[in-house]
Amino acid sequence: MKKLTVPYYELGTKLTAEQLAFFDKEGAILFRNFITPEHVKEIIAETQRIEKEWLDSGIDKVNGIPLKFGKDENGNKCIQRLCFLTQHSPVLKSLLSDHRLKALLDLVKPYEGRIGEDEKDGLVLNNYVRTDDSAFSQMGWHTDSPRDLFLGQKIMPMLNVGLHLDTVPFENGGLRIIPGTHKQGMLRLLFGKKYFIDHKPDPKEVGFDIQAGDLTVHDGRLWHRVQKSPFIGEKSRRRVMYFPVVTGKYMPKDKNSKTPFYHRFASTVQN
Repeated sequence: MKKLTVPYYELGTKLTAEQLAFFDKEGAILFRNFITPEHVKEIIAETQRIEKEWLDSGIDKVNGIPLKFGKDENGNKCIQRLCFLTQHSPVLKSLLSDHRLKALLDLVKPYEGRIGEDEKDGLVLNNYVRTDDSAFSQMGWHTDSPRDLFLGQKIMPMLNVGLHLDTVPFENGGLRIIPGTHKQGMLRLLFGKKYFIDHKPDPKEVGFDIQAGDLTVHDGRLWHRVQKSPFIGEKSRRRVMYFPVVTGKYMPKDKNSKTPFYHRFASTVQN
């Protein structure tokens, strides 16, 4: 396993030819310092506020999508995966209105892309922490594409955009990808690995040195996983907010939406 030794880019209002070419080859890209340390603290405080409200209210699903619960290092119940957060916070809604994010739509051309604020799972917070009682400290190999098949439609280009709220050096676990696999054929996309069950490092995988405030983007067809931290407790914490850039038919979710089958499956194999 090795780090992805590439230049770290800055995201402006338009992607450069170099950035477009790199993403086309690798299927992923990292933009350094997308938001300031002060903005990171504001976002963390806002997600903690929402988490407390949801725990106090006993909410276990949002728009049909199950929340993922665990316990922190003190044994207190926590939510390790929250979704559709922009619907519950003007602060987080304004985050997705950042004009720089529109530049990412060029990565799905010639398709017409959009930020899926109320599609898929909306704006998600993944709160990875490793404790004896944690339910969410890693995630096995997967791509983001088969959910389209579960919804009865063909696989469409999409991006998963991650805003990182903690500094996570390569040695502390985190995102791992297999570069170039976004161009694999359908058979390898569906059967190249055992979805979510397989956590084994791949000889071709690479990882990143992440700083709080960084933005990562990966193609939904790319094989990727989350490596468990070697540490226990607060030192292992890795908070990442994800939102999709989607193409194709507009498919919003609301409070009457049913739980997709793939969420029932994933909940049994991601621990």
